[in-house]
Amino acid sequence: MLVPHGTEWLAIVGIPLSQPPGVASIDIRDTAGSPTRLTFRVLPAHYHTQRLKVSPAQVDLAAADLQRVTGERAHLQAALATFSPQTPATLRLLVPVAGKRSSSFGLRRIFNGESRDPHSGMDIGAPLGTVVIAAADGLVIDVGDYFFNGNTVLVDHGSGLITMYCHLASIGVHPGQHLTSGEPLGTVGATGRVTGPHLHFGVALNRAFVDPALFLPAAPAASRP
Repeated sequence: MLVPHGTEWLAIVGIPLSQPPGVASIDIRDTAGSPTRLTFRVLPAHYHTQRLKVSPAQVDLAAADLQRVTGERAHLQAALATFSPQTPATLRLLVPVAGKRSSSFGLRRIFNGESRDPHSGMDIGAPLGTVVIAAADGLVIDVGDYFFNGNTVLVDHGSGLITMYCHLASIGVHPGQHLTSGEPLGTVGATGRVTGPHLHFGVALNRAFVDPALFLPAAPAASRP
């Protein structure tokens, strides 16, 4: 994503949780000259780890479920690779639903000694049926019912910025529909692999999920964990 900043441009880059600390780079290309490489340093980030002992049946998927998850993962990765040329109207997103936010981005759970993928979004607790709104203007690019995520909506806001809304009880939009900031898109539910009603809110930049808190107004003190 390139954002004009006075007479210059800012490159907004999503850094995945899997990125090792150290020097990284971006390549800049235009029609006027040779590519230019700019380097920057990725600093260490520290996230919590939970170690849980559960029944193997709760973490080891049946063959049919594993096949479904594999296909869904490929489908979602293709949707997250969407890059439309327009620049987002704003990088200040609306909170998609009022509720207690869990600062769970990056949390890694280890089940029975086996590590699982870190949590890639923010969980917001809200009663079943609470309206969920679009965090910014955008285009609905995917709607589906997924094994882990349940009823899910993906919205493209331009230049690789995509928001994801998971575990919905109901979905009120369809692919190809344009949404305005604050427009309802569904309701809070407990679909997919969850233990109770909440919204899993994800923000992706250039196919990398990043901490939604970077784009949201600060949570009221009463809602912080």
